[in-house]
Amino acid sequence: MAYLLGVIGNPISQSKSPLMHNKWLAEEGLDGYYQAFAIELEKLEEAIVGMRALGIDGWNVTIPFKEAIMPFLDELDPAAKAIGAVNTVVRNGDKLIGRNTDGLGFVHSLLEKRSADQLNQASVLIIGAGGAAKGIYYALAQYHPEKIVVTNRTQQRAEALVCSISVPSPGFTLTIHEAQERLHEFDIIINTTSVGMIPNIKDMPLDITNISKNALAADIIYNPLETSFLHDARLNGADTLNGVGMFVHQGALAFSYWTGKHPNTEQAIKTIIQDQGGTIC
Repeated sequence: MAYLLGVIGNPISQSKSPLMHNKWLAEEGLDGYYQAFAIELEKLEEAIVGMRALGIDGWNVTIPFKEAIMPFLDELDPAAKAIGAVNTVVRNGDKLIGRNTDGLGFVHSLLEKRSADQLNQASVLIIGAGGAAKGIYYALAQYHPEKIVVTNRTQQRAEALVCSISVPSPGFTLTIHEAQERLHEFDIIINTTSVGMIPNIKDMPLDITNISKNALAADIIYNPLETSFLHDARLNGADTLNGVGMFVHQGALAFSYWTGKHPNTEQAIKTIIQDQGGTIC
């Protein structure tokens, strides 16, 4: 069979998903094509009707549709229900099933830097309270870390995140000021915001001077490959993790749902880094 796959969003021209997924299709010897679709928000329902009619096998969902698409799907997996957002749609017969691979994709990337046992014993700080933060909070909580703390410029949003997602070990919140003062207490600090993304590359989600040298600073941004947040963490002696791994692993999970194949994530990470102008050490 020929797979018809894609990604919907707006804007979408900057997406690296077609590069990655079309390479995977070729590597796995599968006939098919992955296409980016720019859709206007007010035409989302029409677009989903069209995707059904065309027999699209599956697609990724990015900004601004991750929540808006949910009413137009037939089923949601437990993660998508708990998080309240969908980033992957899978066709199963006549049904469209919404899934969320963002959080698990991040955890798979994180596990390349820290073991499951280390996650279980870690104190984790999540910066941000948007869709990405929700997915990461939900996925990390399945590993029962020592504590998960959420901080956000708007404290009420951080509190709403913790209260709205049911997880085995509920977290708590800190203000940005409190988080900065207590930064040395955390083993893993994750920036889930867009602060530091091109073109505002000098912006920081918070001051990390107080970071522990044994900590890992992670950022979901992959353009630039090293944000100011990661740069300063590295200069302060901490380990760092950029957003390329999360991007690749969430895509690999989606690809496996669509095709049953588990693609080469290591090579895909190298491809994205090189496409971004980075070097492979």
